[in-house]
Amino acid sequence: MVRQAALLAFAALSSLSVAQISDDFENGWDQTTWPTYAPDCNQGGSVSLDTTVAHSGSNSIKVVGGPNGYCGHIFFGTTQVPAGDVYVRVWLRLQTALNNDHVTFAVMPDTAQGGKHLRVGGQSEVLDYNRESDDATLPDLSPAGIASSVDLPTGSFQCFEYHLGTDGTIDTWLNGNEISGMTAGPNANNPNDAGWTRQSYTPAITGVYFGWEAYSGDVNTVWFDDVAIGSSRVGCGGPASSGTTSVRPSTTRSSVSSTITTRPSTTIRPTTSRTTSSAGPTQTKYGQCGGQGWPGPFVCASGSTCTYSNAYYSQCL
Repeated sequence: MVRQAALLAFAALSSLSVAQISDDFENGWDQTTWPTYAPDCNQGGSVSLDTTVAHSGSNSIKVVGGPNGYCGHIFFGTTQVPAGDVYVRVWLRLQTALNNDHVTFAVMPDTAQGGKHLRVGGQSEVLDYNRESDDATLPDLSPAGIASSVDLPTGSFQCFEYHLGTDGTIDTWLNGNEISGMTAGPNANNPNDAGWTRQSYTPAITGVYFGWEAYSGDVNTVWFDDVAIGSSRVGCGGPASSGTTSVRPSTTRSSVSSTITTRPSTTIRPTTSRTTSSAGPTQTKYGQCGGQGWPGPFVCASGSTCTYSNAYYSQCL
């Protein structure tokens, strides 16, 4: 009996260490398993079961971001994440294309940041990670960094995957293709991670939540389906979608499950800049240095200039 009890206890501990949760929402939206999440405030965002749009079957979860900037955010998700390496796979469909604004479609509370979020979303029209504690992005939002990431196609479901390792590794795939600019860790070869690696960082997330968060009132609708979170990679499980993935020119890889097309490399943001004084705290190159409501430093490190992108974001370039 003692041995049996010990085996049961060991099995329970083992199941926690390799915890996995997956859902295609064909049995509806279980709000106990997938509760909503709106840190700080929620003014207008909504989450619902959609029985008319789906990647597989008939159902998906539809998230509509509210019009009230940050407070229009809303997510649904889970705290059932593995204790070690974490792999996330989700099929998502974006209604409106990413633009220059900073937006998020997945947030993860992160003990490595004192509970602040590790975010996945977009900025400068491409996918990126954002570390809430210091606003670092992966990749850097330099012209080369932007070119090392990809757009998120609209109008059809896309297979998005990422891996967070216990050694600081970050791997990211769209429709089975690795995104070179969204890699980090000891085995990564990413020349566009200067902002991300300015501090030693190993994600230690306690939950994964999907939805929409914008920092300048950017309203959008996102559908999520066939979610899988576990300790090993699930993959896309077949053809990605009828959509195409646009890969920026600096990344060359074979097509695994989608059609790869390239775009000209001349899409560089406006270079309107302002001069800053050297007094006070400084921001590192490629860091944020201005924008409506920005509380951080407005002065750039030597060799870079605070360059205007839009009313809500300026960057040291």
